[in-house]
Order: sequence, then C-alpha cells, then structure tokens
Amino acid sequence: MTGNAHCYKRDHINTDEIIPARYLNMDKEADLAKHAMEDIDVDFLNKVKTGDMIIAGEDFGCGSSREHAVWALRGAGIRAVIADTFGRIFYRNCINNGFIAIECKGISDKVDSGDKLEIDIENGVINNMTKKEQYEFLAIPEFAREIIAAGGLLNYIVRKS
Repeated sequence: MTGNAHCYKRDHINTDEIIPARYLNMDKEADLAKHAMEDIDVDFLNKVKTGDMIIAGEDFGCGSSREHAVWALRGAGIRAVIADTFGRIFYRNCINNGFIAIECKGISDKVDSGDKLEIDIENGVINNMTKKEQYEFLAIPEFAREIIAAGGLLNYIVRKS
C-alpha cells in the first residue's frame, strides 16, 4: 500500500483530538470524517487524500475507548496510522474495525509531511520513497492481519462460522 504522510510530531494525541466528543452523537463515517483532527489541524480534510497515512509520536489514540476515532480517520480516507506507540484500546479498536495501525519506534523523527510511503505489512517494512529510506517495524501478527483483511472483527467471525 502507498500513500502520502501527514505528520503530527507530538506525543499523546488523544481520541478527543482525533474526533471531538461534541460529535459522538454521529455514527456514520462520512459525517465523522468532516470533523476528524479538526482541533489539531483545521485544514486536515483539505490536505488528506484517500490512501494517505498519519504519522505521530508516542501514545497515539490515548484517552477514551471510542471507536468513533477509527471511524472518523477511515471516513476521511486515511488508510493507516503509523506511530511510535499507540494507546492500547485505540490499537485494538483499529484491528477490530479492519484499520491498520503500525508501531514503528522513531518514525515521527524520520518522516515528514508529504513524504510518499509504501508499506509492506507482511514483512514489516516501510519504504520512504521520497527520502529513499527504509524503516522496519514489528510485523502485525497473522491473526490481526486476518481480521483487518476481513474488514473487521465482525466480518472475520462471520467468515469463520
């Protein structure tokens, strides 16, 4: 998968910053997407194209357990979030919703907004095509890749039944 990077080089971006609580009365991804990241970057939706990726520091997605954060990012066209680390609940919500979250230590210091990235999920490699660099990450476990490929946990369970 390939896409452009949108970098937020800070730690502890919480779920209320990904999708503010004032919008939690919505449950459609297209509606949530209109407000994704708006308290951090008011131009987020104008910059993002389908297939792009967010790059962030430590503990991305910390805070509440709202699945809305994943839905808002996916609705905005984000294909993956790559961060130094993730809040555990957010990370599992990503897998359960068929969304890619990759932990790659130091990524927020290596990638800049606009860099074109190519991700090899199975082999745990990110190619920065702009800088001609390669970064390794711990490959996503097979069970998680299967859930993501199925489009989320519910689809995975239906297929396994």
